[in-house]
Amino acid sequence: MTTTLTASAVSAPTAVRARRRVPHKGAIAFLIVPFGVLFALFYVVPIAYAFWQSLLVVERDGTFGKAEQVFGGLAQYVLVFQNEAFWSSMGRMLLFGVVQVPVMLGLALLFALLLDSPLVRGKRFFRLAFFVPYAVPGVIAAIMWGSLFSPNLSPFTAITKNIDFLGADLVLWSIANVVTWVYVGYNMLIIYSALLSIPQELYEAARLDGAGQWRIAWSIKIPLVRPAIVMTAIFSIIGTLQLLAEPQVFRSFSSAVTSTFTPNMTVYATASIPNTNLAAAFSVVLAVTTFVLSFGFMKYMQRKEQNA
Repeated sequence: MTTTLTASAVSAPTAVRARRRVPHKGAIAFLIVPFGVLFALFYVVPIAYAFWQSLLVVERDGTFGKAEQVFGGLAQYVLVFQNEAFWSSMGRMLLFGVVQVPVMLGLALLFALLLDSPLVRGKRFFRLAFFVPYAVPGVIAAIMWGSLFSPNLSPFTAITKNIDFLGADLVLWSIANVVTWVYVGYNMLIIYSALLSIPQELYEAARLDGAGQWRIAWSIKIPLVRPAIVMTAIFSIIGTLQLLAEPQVFRSFSSAVTSTFTPNMTVYATASIPNTNLAAAFSVVLAVTTFVLSFGFMKYMQRKEQNA
């Protein structure tokens, strides 16, 4: 009897909590529904449409017959996996990301730590100076840097005539320089915002224990802003595989940048033929690869955080 009463007494609050209504359901729906509608219209629907288009093939009745789209199953994906140019561009962007992303985020973290340091003066000026490149459109930035790298246009001819920044060996890293210059400030602000949310009491306690600025940065600041660094890394992985504007502009400066230099350029060139069905298959494979890499990186960091 005692056991029964005890179980009933324990389960009663649980049942009450289970039946408790969530307050402000209308406000929650009002805030979520607009996002959900836009997300569905401009993300889910285009992906679904691209996937459907990737399952179609074009057939003609004779050599000059009318073109007609019919269901072709996975025929387009067979062509995707046989396309060496597409996979070369994927490998090129993976190499780009392995080198460029850590350099960019390392600089962003360094600048954020400098702005958060009490030893640095003129923080407003430097914060604006670091962020200004992000306000420059990527196309404009690529034109500007392409001109600086071009031997015929650059004012630094003594350098550009001896170092071929637009040649096949260096053009990828010239593009990486542009991307780094543009996005360092953006990532810096995300990390800097995370630094501002750290309680000052932690710094005061560390100073009482005799820790200097370097020790505080290494042992307190960097571990606490790790989620922000992971988020910027995920954004950077996604952006790397979607790179289009900068290499597209560099095509006018360098013959080493082909129409299939990046995966997105391959999609664009294929759609311009036009072969929209194959371009859709390229897009689906690119989207899946981007999801796998970004989600896999996030899960890896979460697992590493749990094991730490």
